[in-house]
Amino acid sequence: MFQDNLFQGQRILVTGGGTGLGKGMAEKFLSLGADIYICGRRKAVCDETAEALMAQHGGTVKTFGLDIRDAQAVDDMVEQIFADGPLTGLVNNAAGNFISRTEDLSPRGFDAIANIVMHGTFFVTQAVGKRWISGGHPGSVVSIVTTWVLNGGPFVVPSAMSKSAVHTMTKSLATEWGRYGIRLNAIGPGEIPTEGMSKRLNPGEAPGERSARANPMGRVGSIEELQNLATFLLSDGCPWLTGESIMMDGAGALAHGGNFYELREWTDDQWREAREAIQAQNDKDRAKRG
Repeated sequence: MFQDNLFQGQRILVTGGGTGLGKGMAEKFLSLGADIYICGRRKAVCDETAEALMAQHGGTVKTFGLDIRDAQAVDDMVEQIFADGPLTGLVNNAAGNFISRTEDLSPRGFDAIANIVMHGTFFVTQAVGKRWISGGHPGSVVSIVTTWVLNGGPFVVPSAMSKSAVHTMTKSLATEWGRYGIRLNAIGPGEIPTEGMSKRLNPGEAPGERSARANPMGRVGSIEELQNLATFLLSDGCPWLTGESIMMDGAGALAHGGNFYELREWTDDQWREAREAIQAQNDKDRAKRG
């Protein structure tokens, strides 16, 4: 779909780039010639990803271990990257989510999502954007949102609120920073199964099982489809395209809302089982981080 070396000379940062969707997008950009920077809380995971991607595609992948909820750590990382030259692109992919009845949420549970998705995304975008502006560099930002920013997300309210903030940031900064040659767009993908997402949003189910049954196209999305759309938005294929959130979900949100409304039928026992499954996944992830 894209010419070889489309991103030759480009330098792109992907947050949450060690696993899942972020890893997939980073791989695509690397294969097209970009120098890649990935960050995540587990640096060892990012390092493993970088080694695997460079072994397959060549090029350069540099890694950073940090929590994007820490504004100073974010600024330090971006300063280090820009010391070698300005970024040309940023993908805001780092996120977190889990299903819960809103009345059962604790303040800590709410903050766990809002601080990553809303605060962290802003911290990274501002750190990169202010350096683009001060240095007179154009740039392109792609943020991963959800279809829920258009119609709400029952049982994932912290995510729906926070992703809506990113959707609004995209529109707001597109107008504020457009004069500097900085573009911002967003992608709202439907379900593209990954291990962590599936176990927190669909505990006890095969990844993508429920979404595929309900989707008008009868399937979930693929990482290749997300790779291609993100590549188009970061490229110069349509440099007048900015301030848009593009929903890529096989018309799922149009047909049935694309959210978790059906969970209103769950019993207390089903919610208890879901909480236990999500906690088990969290414990597993903490063990991996050491």
